[in-house]
Amino acid sequence: MIDKDRIVTIFGGSRCGEDSAEYQQAKELGGRLAKAGFTICTGGYLGVMEAASRGAREKGGRVFGIVMNQFKSEPNRYLTDKVATNHFYERLQNLIERSVGFVAFRGGMGTVTEISLVWNKLQTGVIEKRPLVLLGDCWKQVIESWKKNLVVSDADVVYLDFAENAEEACRIIIEKT
Repeated sequence: MIDKDRIVTIFGGSRCGEDSAEYQQAKELGGRLAKAGFTICTGGYLGVMEAASRGAREKGGRVFGIVMNQFKSEPNRYLTDKVATNHFYERLQNLIERSVGFVAFRGGMGTVTEISLVWNKLQTGVIEKRPLVLLGDCWKQVIESWKKNLVVSDADVVYLDFAENAEEACRIIIEKT
C-alpha cells in the first residue's frame, strides 16, 4: 500500500508533446517532488500525466496511475502502480482521496472538472485543507474570468495557490503539507 501522507496528484492535459513547455515543467515537477519524497499520482496517460510520471521515475520515485477501463489507449510506461476504475467519478475520487496536495497544469475540460471538484471539496470541508496549486500563466486569467462571470468570490480563491514554474509549485507543496 502506498503511504497516503506523501502522495501528490498532478492534473493536466493529455495533448501536450514532449517538446512543449508544459511537458518540460511537468517532468521537472515530477522529479522535484520525487526527490522530496512524494509519490506522484496522475490519471496515467499521455501529456502532462506522462511527463510528471517520467520526471518522478527518472529520479527514482514511485508513480501511481488511476486509469479507466473504458479507455482504449495504454497507460504511460512510467507508472509503477495502477488502479483501474470503471467510471469517471470513481477515477476522480481515487485521484483526490489519496493525495495530500494537488498541482494543475493547463488542460481541457477534464482538468477543469478535476480542479473544480477538488476546489469544491475544499470549500465545503468534505476534505481537509491541502494545497491546490495552479501552475502556469493561464490560471490567473481563468480564475479572474470565473470571478467576473460566475459566483466565485475572493473568499473562494483563498483555497488556491498560484505558481509560475515547477520549482515554485514544489516549494508550495512542501511548505503546505
